[in-house]
Amino acid sequence: MGKGFLALCFISLTLQSPLAVAAERFEFYNGIRSLGMGGASVAVVNDETALFHNPAALAKLRDYYFTVIDPEGSVSAEAEEIIGLDVLKSVDPQVALTNGNANLDRHLQTRLQVFPSVVFPYFGFGLLDKYEINAEVVSSENVFKYDYNNDYAGIIGFGLPIAGGVVKVGASARAVNRTEVHRDDIATTETSLRLKELASSGVGFAVDAGVIIAAPTAWLPTIAATYRDIGRTAYNYREGLFMTTSERPDSTPETLDAAIAISPILGKRLRSTWTLELRDVMNVYEEDSYMRRAHGGFELNYADALFFRGGWHQHYWTAGLELAIANYQFQAASYGEDIGTVDAPREDRRYVIKFAFRF
Repeated sequence: MGKGFLALCFISLTLQSPLAVAAERFEFYNGIRSLGMGGASVAVVNDETALFHNPAALAKLRDYYFTVIDPEGSVSAEAEEIIGLDVLKSVDPQVALTNGNANLDRHLQTRLQVFPSVVFPYFGFGLLDKYEINAEVVSSENVFKYDYNNDYAGIIGFGLPIAGGVVKVGASARAVNRTEVHRDDIATTETSLRLKELASSGVGFAVDAGVIIAAPTAWLPTIAATYRDIGRTAYNYREGLFMTTSERPDSTPETLDAAIAISPILGKRLRSTWTLELRDVMNVYEEDSYMRRAHGGFELNYADALFFRGGWHQHYWTAGLELAIANYQFQAASYGEDIGTVDAPREDRRYVIKFAFRF
């Protein structure tokens, strides 16, 4: 039953056509465990990040978790050479441009986020603060491309088991103060770029819903889906709380992500999880690339203390490691992000680290 179930689910996913995208696909949230497992999370999330990845997974939790601190940061492979160790200087677009002019066609990416939260079985809430910058001077076009995103968000969610726990459903709602810049036409000769003059800022409200169906058999064959930004999320409720701008951020379209998973027990203290995921399965567009939407990965869990992860994120390999000791977690991962086009993929190799204290 398990193999047939998974094959049927995967065929149903791949019959859909995802959106063709040139350049990077920006996501509201993606955590280090998911990135180590090829970017997949919808069917396998099992902690407080269920609030973002799939709120139905809150119904899987058997205990409460109070995450006090959990800084997580990532940088691209070329970031240190472009801007040095103080990568947060790239928040200033003029600094990013100056350094980009000295490092043509090299991609700078950095992200920092914290997510203190409290989750119980069936319920949770938290606060997110995230900064992410992507910047590059493209010599062939003689332009500076600069993407900046800063989100402050409060999120609350719940999950419920039904049908004897075989089916789990959930929903989450969040309020977001977003400040963003998405520019690919800045002249490389600019000398007085200011974030406030480039940015748009505003407040919006979003709702996600999720479902997980797990067959009560060996290997727990699972199919899951998360419906994000239901009805489309606009950031025009009011001007930004921390920056006043004349423009509002781009709205976020609704998407449906779907996944399958199995969880074989390999030994007395060794468990595993394997998953495949496809993003935005509702949309049908011309000029398509499934690989830009495809994610798959695995996790080996030894005694809930040592975790090895790996996978395939878009076109590129991923790997992750976690050491959990008492109330502490130390995690590291590497993944490749496609920042090219459908016809000409281009890898940006990134490295992520996270430390968390929770009880």
